[in-house]
Amino acid sequence: MRHRSLIILTTVLTTGALTLTACGSRDDNSKGSSDGGGGKTTVVIGVDAPLTGSLSALGQGIKNSVDLAAKTANKNNEVPGIEFKIEALDDQAVPASGQANATKLVGNKDVLGAVGPLNSGVAQSMQGVFEKADLTQVSPANTNPALSQGDNWGKGDSKRVFKTYFRTCATDVVQGKFAAQYLFNDAKKKKVYVVDDKQTYGAGLAAIFSAEFERLGGKVVGTDHVTVKETDFSSTADKVKSSGADSVYYGGQYPEGGLLSDQIKKTGAKIPTMGGDGIYDPAFISASGEVNDGDYATSVGYPVEALPTAKQFIADYNAGGYKDPYAAYGGYSYDAGWAIIQAVKAVVADNDGKLPEDARAKVTEAMAKVSFDGVTGKVSFDEFGDTTNKQLTVYQVKNGAWKDVKSATFED
Repeated sequence: MRHRSLIILTTVLTTGALTLTACGSRDDNSKGSSDGGGGKTTVVIGVDAPLTGSLSALGQGIKNSVDLAAKTANKNNEVPGIEFKIEALDDQAVPASGQANATKLVGNKDVLGAVGPLNSGVAQSMQGVFEKADLTQVSPANTNPALSQGDNWGKGDSKRVFKTYFRTCATDVVQGKFAAQYLFNDAKKKKVYVVDDKQTYGAGLAAIFSAEFERLGGKVVGTDHVTVKETDFSSTADKVKSSGADSVYYGGQYPEGGLLSDQIKKTGAKIPTMGGDGIYDPAFISASGEVNDGDYATSVGYPVEALPTAKQFIADYNAGGYKDPYAAYGGYSYDAGWAIIQAVKAVVADNDGKLPEDARAKVTEAMAKVSFDGVTGKVSFDEFGDTTNKQLTVYQVKNGAWKDVKSATFED
């Protein structure tokens, strides 16, 4: 296997052409499907995310950030003759709900693109629906490689299955290896106990992490699985304690991850728990009754607050009156929405200033060529629809809050 290294980014990201303005409400004269007000044509950007339930903090951030992108485009008259609005649907992190939402969005002829979902398992249920309708889907959070490269990607046989699927976040191929390299090389941990939640995202991430950790010379001293929405993980915690592990890697989301970390520490095993972007949320910390300083999480990209390209986004989001924070995927959600807007812009420009009859198919074609400087850095897509941006960050809990400890660009 070829050596993979981490190159620390030392150059400062420069602000690109994307300029945001203070957001305001859409024109109240909007008349709906065929007329967005002032003779403009309405284009709807669908949003699918868990807007209620345990992951709603992330879902609301996704919805609000896409809403901000639409409002910014309208304010700037980004696409002359086009008025953007969003239609946000709640999938509650349930695949069947995501599929129903995809069907609903496809049924709305004004929808020319959709942002979401959060969960890779939900995405699997939606991709086929969007593909049949030529409707572009851009996820700001899905990380399972199979979604874009097919089920045989791990065997070196990557094949794009859905031409309508794109994402603005790095995959678990990158994130899992990044985490393993940090835990082994930087944190100096050599014996890890690996736990996952049996879901598409969690199990896939844990498998990639484990393979890379062992390749580096570390040892996986035990594995176990937990069930989503359960709260008693004491048996797993006892197994971790008796294994002699010096660390734990958890593939899953923050509701279970926080409780797992708590219960491991209650056994007396004072070792760090590490996970992916699924646990990178304040709720992971608040779920633990024990002090979990020292726990780690990786997340896609660099801290948004540290990016020069994100300053205007943050200012506009704060000025927008949104009740929920943009959370972990806000920047990626804005960029996903803006990518759809740029694809629509290209299609309109190529058709004498108006939408063609086959607008959905044309937008999907245009998405493959989209390239701009976004909130999270350079936004463009490779031959699989995956982002070309492979920047990641390791965060650690310090004094009861997540603090970034290392940001890097992963390169093969």
